[in-house]
Amino acid sequence: MLHVLICEDDLMQRVHIASIVTRHIHTEGVEMELVLSSGDPAEVLAYLNTHPDKRGLYFLDIDLQHNEMNGMDLAVAIKEADPYAKIVFITTHSELAYLTYEHKIGAIDYIVKNNPEDVEARTMACILAAYQRHQEEKSALRRYFKIDANGEVWRIPHDDILFFETHTSVERRVILHMENGKLDFRGILRDVATLVPEFYRCHKSFLVNPSKITRVDKIAKEAVMANEERVPIAAKKMSELVGTIGAR
Repeated sequence: MLHVLICEDDLMQRVHIASIVTRHIHTEGVEMELVLSSGDPAEVLAYLNTHPDKRGLYFLDIDLQHNEMNGMDLAVAIKEADPYAKIVFITTHSELAYLTYEHKIGAIDYIVKNNPEDVEARTMACILAAYQRHQEEKSALRRYFKIDANGEVWRIPHDDILFFETHTSVERRVILHMENGKLDFRGILRDVATLVPEFYRCHKSFLVNPSKITRVDKIAKEAVMANEERVPIAAKKMSELVGTIGAR
């Protein structure tokens, strides 16, 4: 999900931009959401501080009527917090476009407000361009777990894996669980854990993908996965696992 944030100090302009954004997100059916529309750059930075793992498309007015920060300063701060930020400037000051190059912002577009039809068309184009970039980045960053099983080499995306389990009856064998099946391969859980550092060793025999946990049954001491399979949780691991899930 790509988050969209707007920072525009003029209320009417802000409402207008938000309307364009929400309408085109719905029309195009893209996985995007308008999460913040504000005239205060501090609110944008506060959002980034509480959502450090989110990536966004940001529509910013350069000439924000704010004592401490203008739109260019905000863009620089956004880039520090969200290196993959897609930034669009919407302003009445076409003469300030050169500043985006001086600050190396790498903005998607610089839209001048004097033509409402142009603003809408270019805003829509920015939404589609940002979403395409986001999808390309996700594909490039997608990680795979490679195994040799049953005489074949498999590359399994990390986000398709529910958990790994040590084989109970065969030494040095691990079972990889997915929502639609299992793969049995030679290995030990300790070595697997070094290859998938984002997974959590919730039990001596289980290595779980936290993003695939739908809920934790504290009474049964089990993690319930996306396909309703249950994974045991060692008592001493319970609070840490719950904290890991809550931080996501």
